[in-house]
Amino acid sequence: MASVTQPEPGILSLEGEIDLHESPHVKEKLQPLIEARQPRILVDLTGVSYIDSSGLALFIEAMQRIASYGGQFGLFGLRPNVRAIFDIARLDQVFKLYPNRDAAVAA
Repeated sequence: MASVTQPEPGILSLEGEIDLHESPHVKEKLQPLIEARQPRILVDLTGVSYIDSSGLALFIEAMQRIASYGGQFGLFGLRPNVRAIFDIARLDQVFKLYPNRDAAVAA
């Protein structure tokens, strides 16, 4: 089960697995940031051990919604096995991926 924390505005930290059962919960946590039209939304995936296609679809939808109002969306802290899923799906070319929080915030 993925647990979710939100340490500061615009940054959402996730933990656990983002799968078919957890994606709706993650979407609920992203929703207020998107509705508030945060100019920049970053998702911390440091604590995420697994993501499936429903999680990828959730992030694609979020990115499109954020881009529609001119905002920016990025992901950081991907573990090698999670990063591999993005690479295989060629989503590493679609998303702004950062190695860590400092790099994401500075970009």
